[in-house]
Amino acid sequence: MTNPIEIILKVKDYCVKTNRLDAWITEAIKVSDAPKQELNNKNLSMSRSRVKKLIESGLIKVDNLIINDPSFKVKASHIIKINLPKVIEAIPSPQNINLEILYEDEFLLILNKIAGMVVHPAPGHPDKTLVNALLHHCGASLQGIGGVKRPGIVHRLDKDTSGVMVVAKTELCHIKLCEIFSNHDLDRRYNAIVWGQPPNEGIINKKIARSTINRKKMSISEQGKLAITQWKTLNVYAPFGTLIECKLETGRTHQIRVHLSDLGHSIIGDHVYGKALMKKRLKSDFYKKKLELIKQFKRQALHAIKLSFNHPITNKHLDFVSPLPQDMRNLINTLENNNS
Repeated sequence: MTNPIEIILKVKDYCVKTNRLDAWITEAIKVSDAPKQELNNKNLSMSRSRVKKLIESGLIKVDNLIINDPSFKVKASHIIKINLPKVIEAIPSPQNINLEILYEDEFLLILNKIAGMVVHPAPGHPDKTLVNALLHHCGASLQGIGGVKRPGIVHRLDKDTSGVMVVAKTELCHIKLCEIFSNHDLDRRYNAIVWGQPPNEGIINKKIARSTINRKKMSISEQGKLAITQWKTLNVYAPFGTLIECKLETGRTHQIRVHLSDLGHSIIGDHVYGKALMKKRLKSDFYKKKLELIKQFKRQALHAIKLSFNHPITNKHLDFVSPLPQDMRNLINTLENNNS
């Protein structure tokens, strides 16, 4: 989709329940086939927010008249023309950064993100992000999302969280992946190494909102959004920590970190929500020295180990597992070592 495209939609050709212009166009494109308009011939789509922007920018005509009002009511006799501009280049620049790609096709890719890599450019991290790397890796295969030639980030992993991520390469795939995540039609599992020994299993159902004290943090709040985390114990390394598996039923910002901290078993290495084991609780010098060694772990010990869902375009079942990275395996070795 490198050149501008004119799309013509005859209202009488479509059975769409709504007559509001922005909603009608969005739904018509979803149900249309290639002979009726060009988008699905390229396996693309448009979100309602993008359609609304096109209307407000004067790029949509009804019976050859420019309509700037997204709430304009369409009639069966109308002919709608959309001047879809060419995809503009993304502002972040492509950078040749090594990525571990687990799977890729024309619609999406699945990768294993390393700890320390920021997903999006932001103040303090203007480049060398996952988006920069994806722009270089995907190149011309990015067909444009929201009119911008960029990868579709459906879910994020924190800078210091490693593991499996899925990224959309087309607008239609991005929209459908967002629906999959919104409807929880997937299996997302994480491994975390936490302080202490929580119960063998449990479910945390506590709402999460942005902290009113520190806007960079999240917190448990009745005014927040629904957040559900299931966990179970995989291995215990007494007296210091436990390896657990977390299954996300929702996907709130910092959800696992906040929930486990509230449980009283924060993730080892989490300097934002974490609370380390107290040295005074340990009797021997060996354990006190070992505690200091564990506290040197440089990031939250959290890894997205599994991602499983049906491909949004082909319906093929995708199931990917990323083994624990070396630094977390080294931490486990330290926890297991009881030689004085």
